[in-house]
Amino acid sequence: MEINGVEIQDTFAEAFGIQVSRLLVTAATKKLAKIAATEATGYGTSVIGCPAEAGIDCYVPPQETPDGRPGYIIMICNMDKKKLDHELLERVGMCILTAATTAVFDAMEDADEKMTTGKKLKFYGDGYEKKTEIDGRTIHSIPLMAGDFLVEEELGIKSGVAGGNLFIMAENPASGLLAAEVTVNAIESVPGTITPFPGGIVASGSKVGSNKYKFLGASTNEKMCVTLKDEVEECQIPQQVDGVYEIVIDGVSEEAVKAAMKAGIEAAVQVPGVIKISAGNFGGNLGAYKLNLQDLF
Repeated sequence: MEINGVEIQDTFAEAFGIQVSRLLVTAATKKLAKIAATEATGYGTSVIGCPAEAGIDCYVPPQETPDGRPGYIIMICNMDKKKLDHELLERVGMCILTAATTAVFDAMEDADEKMTTGKKLKFYGDGYEKKTEIDGRTIHSIPLMAGDFLVEEELGIKSGVAGGNLFIMAENPASGLLAAEVTVNAIESVPGTITPFPGGIVASGSKVGSNKYKFLGASTNEKMCVTLKDEVEECQIPQQVDGVYEIVIDGVSEEAVKAAMKAGIEAAVQVPGVIKISAGNFGGNLGAYKLNLQDLF
């Protein structure tokens, strides 16, 4: 199968179930909201080594937020509910409560259950906290030096999908990087999804375990390293390819991740120099979801 002359490999991305939270961070200005959202989603690329996978979903204009201020929706994900509960408390408490003029509201539709993040954070008010209501939501108001921090009492979580992915293969590194950037930009328009790696782009594709070091849980995917094309048996990179980047996608549902993958492919194939689109999997032995690239169209 080809789209715009680019081969879409007949393969699948192997994805996993994950617990997903989705919250709205607002502030007095768009810049302040973006700062808080960025801080709260830091150190969140992969649960291989990070305590959560996290990223910014989308910008929300003032006319669409509960408090009439600009905001960003962020997603924080973990395989374990208790660990996600802990991450919500720490990231909201340490990265958003501490940021100027911020407030936090639940943004998860059709939540499976609720985490009492705001109810726990209220104790930071040391008895001076108050309960109020905004737009029908139960809010805790915590006094700070520059005003009150507002946080919704409960934040919803639901079962989502992590690890949807695309491999972009291009004739040179510049074309590959440009294609990766436009792919991430396209995915940003798909609600309920994030690309948790730096700038949405993965430079360090990995495999489970190690061929040489038994103590490693993950190591470089040598079959996808452009500098090892002539050294590694069963290399998966075409000889004419010298630029490879991976895009990893987490979402609130399988449908959301599929929509993001499709949008990403449609953007990537428009970039001159892109030769092939593939995906990473583990032979279907680990993940519950098998997202076939050609079935997206």
